[in-house]
Amino acid sequence: MTPAGPPTDPSVLDPERFSAHRVMGTETEYGIIAPSIPDANATILSSQVVNAYAATLREGLGNLAGTRWDYTDEAPLADARGWHQARHSADPSQLTDTPPVLTAEQVAMVDPPLDDVGPLDSAVLMNLVLNNGARLYVDHAHPEYSSPEVTNPLDAVLWDRAGDAVALTAMRRIAATPGFAPVHLYKNNTDNKSVSYGSHENYLVPRSVPFHHLAAVLIPFFVTRQTLCGSGRVGIGAFNQAPGFQLSQRADFFENEIGLETTVRRPIINTRDEPHAVAEKYRRLHVIIGDANLSETSNYLKMGTTSLVLSLIDRQNAPVPEIHDPVRELQAVSHDPTLKHRVRLVDGRSVTALDVQEMYLDACLRESDRQGGTDPQSADLLHRWGSLIDVLRGNPLDAAGQLDWVAKLKVLEAYRSRDGMAWDDPRLALVDLQYSDLRPEKSIYHRLSARGDIDRLVNDEQVSAAVSNPPEDTRAYFRGHCISSFPREVVGASWDSIIFELPSQRRLQRIQTREPLRGTAALTRELFAASADAEEFVSRLLSRPQSNMAP
Repeated sequence: MTPAGPPTDPSVLDPERFSAHRVMGTETEYGIIAPSIPDANATILSSQVVNAYAATLREGLGNLAGTRWDYTDEAPLADARGWHQARHSADPSQLTDTPPVLTAEQVAMVDPPLDDVGPLDSAVLMNLVLNNGARLYVDHAHPEYSSPEVTNPLDAVLWDRAGDAVALTAMRRIAATPGFAPVHLYKNNTDNKSVSYGSHENYLVPRSVPFHHLAAVLIPFFVTRQTLCGSGRVGIGAFNQAPGFQLSQRADFFENEIGLETTVRRPIINTRDEPHAVAEKYRRLHVIIGDANLSETSNYLKMGTTSLVLSLIDRQNAPVPEIHDPVRELQAVSHDPTLKHRVRLVDGRSVTALDVQEMYLDACLRESDRQGGTDPQSADLLHRWGSLIDVLRGNPLDAAGQLDWVAKLKVLEAYRSRDGMAWDDPRLALVDLQYSDLRPEKSIYHRLSARGDIDRLVNDEQVSAAVSNPPEDTRAYFRGHCISSFPREVVGASWDSIIFELPSQRRLQRIQTREPLRGTAALTRELFAASADAEEFVSRLLSRPQSNMAP
C-alpha cells in the first residue's frame, strides 16, 4: 500500500459511508533519560529536545516553526458529559491551556550552545509548530510530538513515524553538541518504576452521536484491542511488583471506566471535550488507552480498527458486548499472553478477548457487505484484522512479523531459552527498554526491521518527506505552508488558528481554521503560489468569498 499520495477521495469521508477514513491524528510522549546524569530534571531534558530541533531547523533544514503556541481555544476542563470541571479541583497536569514555564536557573541549563546558529526569539522554546503541520513541545516531563491531522489510518502511521524521525534528529544534535550530556529517547509508555506516559489518538466524530453511546461501544473494544496493538511489557503491576510478561505497557495504569483525567485516575474513556474544530458539528474523541507502537502494522490496526468501529457507531450498527468489570478485565487480558483468559460479560457469557474483537469485526464485515463493499484501505484493514485474529488463535508467535508485543515476546523468549533467565531477571527489562530505543543502531525493533523480520507499510523516503511536508487533504496543509512560506510573519499557531504579524497592521491578524477539511492543497496551493509575501497572501485570503476561504 502507498500512503501520502494524492489527497483522499472526498467520497470516502462521507459519514454515510462505512469506511476507516476520517480526520485523525496521534500524540506521542517519549520516554527520556540522560544516562550520565541520573538525577537530571526531565522537563529540562525535554526542553533541550525541542530547542535542539529548533536549532537544527535554523541551520538550514527548513524554517523555524511558530515561536509560540496559540492557547486561545484550549479548553482542557470541558467534559463531554455536559459540564466543566472547576479549575481549583483539577490536577495540575490537566491544565494544558497555559504554557509551561522554566525558572531562570532552568533556562540557563537549556540555552546556548544548542542554539549555535543564531539567537532564538525567546530564551527557551517549549513549543514548535513544524512545517509538516505537527506540534513538538514539552508536556510536563516528556517531549511530545503531535502529528498533523490526516484522513486515513495509513497516513496516520506515516506522520506518526515522522515524529520518531524528528525526535531522533533532536537527540543526534544534543549528542553532537559540546557541553551537553547525550539524551536517549524511547518510544514506550512506562519507566517500570510506577510512572506511565501516554500515546494518544484523536478521531473526529459527529457531535450528533451521543457520548454515552460512544463510551458503551468503545469500552469493550478498548479492553480487548490490546491483543492487536499492545507493545508488550516485562513486569506485572503499576509498580512492577510481579514477574512476567504482558501485552500492554499501559493496562496496569488505568483505574476508571470514564473520566476527564489523563495522568491520574486514568479512565478507559477520556471525556475531554476539546474539539479543535467547529464545536457544534464535531467532537474530538481523545483516546488515551493505546500503547506507543513501533510496529507499523500494530499502529495501522490500532488506528484503522478504531475508525471502523466509529463508522459503525455513526451508522448505529455497532455491537455492545458489555463487560462486567472493564478495568479488571483490561488488566487480566493484558496479563495473559496465551490469550486464553475469558472475559465475563454482563449477559452471563464468558468469552476470550479475541472473541470480543471478532464480534466487532463481524459487524464491520456485515456493514461493508450491506453497502456493497468499501474503499481499498478499509477492505485491507478488515482482511488484516480477520487474518491476525486467526493467527493469534493458533500460535501467537506466528504474528511476530506484524505485532509489537509478539515480536518483543519472541526476542525475550529466545534470551530466556538461551540463558535460562526467569522473568524477574533484570536483563530482560533492559531488553524490553532496548526494543523501544529510537536510535536505529541500538534498537532491537530497528534491528528486526532491517533484517526484514518485521513488516513495513511505509518506507524511509516517505518518512523523510513527511518530516518536512504536511498532508495535502486537511487544514494541516494550510498550517504547514503558512509556517514554511512566511516564517517571520507567523507568530503563533494552533490546530484551529494561525496568527500573522504584518508590517502594515497595527494588530495581530488571527485566521481561524476550525474546519479540518478546509485549507487543503486543492483549495490553497494556488493561493500560496500567487502570493509574493505574507501581506499579499492574507489580503488575497480575506478578500475571497466566505464560501471559498480556505480556513
